[in-house]
Amino acid sequence: MTDYLTQFIAQYQPITQFVWLDSVILVAIMLLVSLIVDKIDRRILINLLHRLLGKTAPKTLDLLEKHQALAKIAAVIPLLIISSFSPVALSAYPALSGIVVTVCNIAILMKMASFIFALLDVTLDVARERGLNKKLPIKSINQLIKLFVFLVVAVISISTVLGKSPLYFLSGLGAMTAVVLLVFKDTILGFVAGVQLAANQMVSRGDWIEMPKYGADGEVLEVALTTVQVQNWDKTITMIPTYALISDSFKNWRGMEQAGGRRIKRSIRLDVNSIGFMDQSLIEHLQKIDSISDYLVEKQNEINEQNQQLASDLTVNANGRKLTNVGTFRAYLEYYLRNHPMVSQEMTLIVRQLPADENGLPIELYLFCTDIRWAAYEAIQADLFDHIYAVLPEFNLRAFQSPSGYDWRQQ
Repeated sequence: MTDYLTQFIAQYQPITQFVWLDSVILVAIMLLVSLIVDKIDRRILINLLHRLLGKTAPKTLDLLEKHQALAKIAAVIPLLIISSFSPVALSAYPALSGIVVTVCNIAILMKMASFIFALLDVTLDVARERGLNKKLPIKSINQLIKLFVFLVVAVISISTVLGKSPLYFLSGLGAMTAVVLLVFKDTILGFVAGVQLAANQMVSRGDWIEMPKYGADGEVLEVALTTVQVQNWDKTITMIPTYALISDSFKNWRGMEQAGGRRIKRSIRLDVNSIGFMDQSLIEHLQKIDSISDYLVEKQNEINEQNQQLASDLTVNANGRKLTNVGTFRAYLEYYLRNHPMVSQEMTLIVRQLPADENGLPIELYLFCTDIRWAAYEAIQADLFDHIYAVLPEFNLRAFQSPSGYDWRQQ
């Protein structure tokens, strides 16, 4: 191309007797040719890609058009034409010709960079559709590559303007290491943190995390190079520095989602004044409850066998063993939970008695709900305790609560 232009310039004959008019005509022709070529190469590229990707990868084609990748790469050819033919069109003005060539070369670099950025954005969208961004810090890698491309283009552009080799500028970076580290501190820390987060699978897009230090409690929307975007449950957005997830502690609820069970750990407090031994009438009443009738028969037989071995007056409650309403209530709760369709039978299930205090005797339920969705989880938990509170009178038990005005009026 250079040899051709040299010969063309040597053989070139002025069109008019006015040098400036010749330049104007040639510039107009050059711009017209550039516009025509721009239209043609855009159409050729679009048709070519439609043939290649129209049937095999239509989504990729849509993404290329969405990010205008074709338009950005197509603009390079007209700029090459202007850069190549400017020395001819502006041969009478070499200084101006040099400026035009320099500007075109920089514009070509910028268009190439924007084309690479568009391809990276397409790759990011494809990775999101396939769920790869949940396993790898795709956006962090994307931003890092963009930063690297930007720095390369910036160095080459400055060297083009100043007429220096890019190595000339790179050799001076050693002396600017401290400044570079200061300027790109968050970027460097964020990239290192992103790699660690991905390698250890600590957090990814879609995870529910809690980080009280930053007021974050919600779903991770994006893990970027320098920040992690979290949408809290009140729909506010919290931005957390990526490296903070490495340096500080946080809670990730992913394990709950993978296990398929959400924990319910809640107590019902009983009035200790309602706790006592069960008389025969209460036993006969509770034997009508199908879920604990066998339990009561088995326990009564066991207690009777042990009491027969004692030479004690069994009319005194302190002598021998007797069934209590709270113990039978705990047995009922365990059976009820063991047979509930929304309670996981593969995970921990405990009904336990905690130490009594001034607020009564706590009976704690520790179990896992099979539906981890928030609304469903709360509804199931409420249904469980609705039933538990409602069934208390069957066992002659009362829930503990602080006295209210109604209680005083009843007295």
